[in-house]
Amino acid sequence: MRTKAGIGLVVVALFVPLFTNEYSQYVVNLALVYVLVTVGFNIAIGTLGQLAFCNVALFGIGAYTTGILMYHFHWPFWVALVPSGIAGAAAGFLASVPALRGIRALYLAIMTLAFGELMRWVYIHAETVTLGSGGMPVPTPTFFTMSIHSPFAKFYVFLGIVVLVVTGTSNLLRSRIGRAIVAIKNNELAAASLGMATSRYIVLAFVWSGCIVGIAGSMFAILIGRVVPESFNLVELIQHFAMVMVGGVGSLAGAIAGAITLTWAPEMFRRFPGYEELFFGILLVVILLFLPRGLISLLTRFVPGLAERYYRE
Repeated sequence: MRTKAGIGLVVVALFVPLFTNEYSQYVVNLALVYVLVTVGFNIAIGTLGQLAFCNVALFGIGAYTTGILMYHFHWPFWVALVPSGIAGAAAGFLASVPALRGIRALYLAIMTLAFGELMRWVYIHAETVTLGSGGMPVPTPTFFTMSIHSPFAKFYVFLGIVVLVVTGTSNLLRSRIGRAIVAIKNNELAAASLGMATSRYIVLAFVWSGCIVGIAGSMFAILIGRVVPESFNLVELIQHFAMVMVGGVGSLAGAIAGAITLTWAPEMFRRFPGYEELFFGILLVVILLFLPRGLISLLTRFVPGLAERYYRE
């Protein structure tokens, strides 16, 4: 995403709370959480090209890390945010182990999917730490002694975190590391034959993906105010995957567009009780049928500044 286009989007976003009520602001905040979720997921399956479906596990680990640190140890949110990212990165490293052992495609997908279900089992049965299936309440967060109880206050904190993470990710993808990861996606054997340490870059991609999703999980915990195991089930994973596909696989701007679109779409369809799932399904089919490259392929026609050098149709 070009710098000018990114700055323009951030400036526009600063004025969003002027036009929202508490509920619509909550949805905006949820969209910011899913932006990071989708950006992180897209690194693994889009930029690296691995069918790693551990995203919901990374999301839950980040959320529970923040919940545990704030509930049991009374850490402030801005302190708990860092261990959540580290915990997500560590889980991402564990998820990279099967890929390093040569497990690919559907086999990797099943193994990483099982990782997510295993973590949900842990959330339910480790009652001493996670408080079990009833969930764990998350105390009202503070940010440098300032309470961020209202959705409007959370918005500016979330926006700042998202801007920092997305900017860092954009710079990483445009660097030598990002180009190496894309090279591995295109042809891992060719990259290795050129002397590239493919294992190292695969691990880096998984770790960075896990860190981003772990941070998103931390934001999700304070947004919802309660961390429950059912928030990290298979349906949630399908939603993450749909956001990547709808936005555009391998595109940073596409990940943002997909997250915002699929967070807001269900809210729009609530006007038609009983038909929400039908309209939502039709929307997904239409987008994937007529825009197989995702929304980013349409957006770049009208806003060329959203085009990315490391993404090619």
